[in-house]
Amino acid sequence: MKNINTVIQEVKDGVYTDWLKEIYVDESKIEYQQNRYHYALINFKSLYGDKEIEIYSAAGRSEVGGNHTDHQHGKVIATSLNLDAIGVVAKREDQLVKIKSEGYKPFTVDLSDLSLVDEEVGTSLALTKGVAKKIVDNGYKIGGFDAYITSDVLNGAGMSSSAAFEVLLGNIFSGLFNDGNLDQVLIAQISQYAENVYFGKPCGLMDQMACAYGGLINIDFKDPSNPIVHPVKVDFEHYKHSLCIVDTKGSHADLTDEYAAIPVELKKVCDFFGKEFLRDVKEEDFYANLPAVREAAGDRAVLRAIHVFEENKRVDAQMEALERGDFEGFKALIKASGNSSYKFLQNIYANKDYNNQSVSIGLAISEVILKDRGVCRVHGGGFAGTIQAFVPDDMVVEYKKGIEAVFGEGSCHILKVRKYGGMKVL
Repeated sequence: MKNINTVIQEVKDGVYTDWLKEIYVDESKIEYQQNRYHYALINFKSLYGDKEIEIYSAAGRSEVGGNHTDHQHGKVIATSLNLDAIGVVAKREDQLVKIKSEGYKPFTVDLSDLSLVDEEVGTSLALTKGVAKKIVDNGYKIGGFDAYITSDVLNGAGMSSSAAFEVLLGNIFSGLFNDGNLDQVLIAQISQYAENVYFGKPCGLMDQMACAYGGLINIDFKDPSNPIVHPVKVDFEHYKHSLCIVDTKGSHADLTDEYAAIPVELKKVCDFFGKEFLRDVKEEDFYANLPAVREAAGDRAVLRAIHVFEENKRVDAQMEALERGDFEGFKALIKASGNSSYKFLQNIYANKDYNNQSVSIGLAISEVILKDRGVCRVHGGGFAGTIQAFVPDDMVVEYKKGIEAVFGEGSCHILKVRKYGGMKVL
């Protein structure tokens, strides 16, 4: 640990410039990051005083392939991004966790009582308790700390701001009280538990894994207790393409029921075959019994199951394309994934609010601008929020201008893959 005044001065003096380049990749963003860290340190000091501190980070994420397959023990390709949540923290001598997140009211958790409280469901307080509870359940230590947290992971826009928060907490507990001995896969699993049980959102494990692990990764969730993670080495800059995430300004608020309906409906398909997850249902049996499955589960459930079966195969094909250097083939599979999400998974807009289709508009405008040179698809959980586009570098300015004419200045984010997920910065 270092005294906060020392770190403030070192950040101002550029001591960490090379380290920030290593973490955030994009050299043009280093001044922004230095200012951001300085601001966080100053705010911590104003709240908690002159203390010995550490700084932790957890990345935002982008799903590249495998839309809504993780909760069915499927396959995904995901990457951490150079957007993150950072926490300036200091140990306390008691069992209180005091957190102030930029833009939100501060809250306190007493770690002596980690019971699940119905009134706390859906809050950051609940997530904090859930992370702490699962860490204890896994035989690790917890303790009190003060934290100031700031995040540039877009909230409610498909980059997993809640997963980044959970993974950040997991890394803080790991670093402050367990000598950093919790590995990132375990932290991801702990984070998913917090979101499922304490926050009340039935997400799969992909968001947390991508935020925690770092880099472009292929994950097979056939056994979620022991996910198989395969790092993928690919340099998008070599192919002269940029990854653009577009915030279509649709909020994820009040859409939990839309997300929850996907695993609920797929469960009806699984129940027909006496299985818990679609990964365990044989595809040939599914098609052989299709009329009866339609009657038992409903047509939308059947279409969503078809998406999952095909999406798992697409993930394998995307991996093969990247490994053999076939970037155009990879792009074609991205487009096919987006088409499947639109037609079969049906997570582009909420049926209860069909007049608001910001994601649909974003996809339509992207196809008009990019034509056959770039590809786009829904990003993340869907229904609102963001889209993803792989854009040729010579079209980025044109694409950004066209998109921001519709969704406003700053809505198009040109991002980099960062190799670190959850981490101690200093």
